[in-house]
Amino acid sequence: MALPAWIQRLVLKSVDEIYARIPRPLPDREKLKDCRIVSHRGAYDNRTVFENTLAAFDRVRAAGVWGLELDIRWTRDLHPVVFHDESLQRFFDSSLKIRELTLAELKSSYSIIPTLKEVIDGYAEKLHLMLELKKEIYPDPVRQNRVLQDLFAGLEPAVDFHFLSLNPEMFKMIAGLPPAAFLPIAELNVSRFSELSLREGYGGILGHYLLLTGSILEIHQSRHQRVGTGFVNSKRCLFRELNRGVRWIFSDNAVELQAFCGSP
Repeated sequence: MALPAWIQRLVLKSVDEIYARIPRPLPDREKLKDCRIVSHRGAYDNRTVFENTLAAFDRVRAAGVWGLELDIRWTRDLHPVVFHDESLQRFFDSSLKIRELTLAELKSSYSIIPTLKEVIDGYAEKLHLMLELKKEIYPDPVRQNRVLQDLFAGLEPAVDFHFLSLNPEMFKMIAGLPPAAFLPIAELNVSRFSELSLREGYGGILGHYLLLTGSILEIHQSRHQRVGTGFVNSKRCLFRELNRGVRWIFSDNAVELQAFCGSP
């Protein structure tokens, strides 16, 4: 049974405060040079610059951050756009859902929400794209797959981009990609998702740094899979993860952390 969201936030905030205070050895130069920080929804404050927008992504690219995590939703006329929530309530005080609007309607009233095409055109091959699939119904999987295939034509899966999900059954909706292009995101179900990733030959596993233990790391690394941890938001926690050999560092403070690693 999952913990209520407010309890999870409280626990994770407390853990972050503790880990930010624990001194860590400076990683060696090679680990710092090879640092792969992934910005969670861009660099934003949700007041002047909003998450999952081109303005937030521009800040990440300018800072030399390696990767960008973003969320995909589909409009009523089956255009993929970049937005986290199911509805527009949190930012626009509207109960409308993304899937209830056509792309033209969405852009007419909520122009800061980018299309996936805009993001790929602006950032692919400059930033590694980590694209989270939200759990939702795909009304026309054949057409939606054709849209994605056209958008990602010319990019190499698992090299230029990965698809992520808290619900790995969503990977079945994406056809024509190698298993290595998919990354399940574990919550408290780390053991189950670890076994799933190993069995299916996925690219690795993602999860909170507290839950992805050294033994989990070792298992996946021995199978040539990669591990990503989040949300690493302090220098000391960053150094801990680099010293543990974590490949991908997901962060809400990616620009700040990149300064500790240096520009690529």
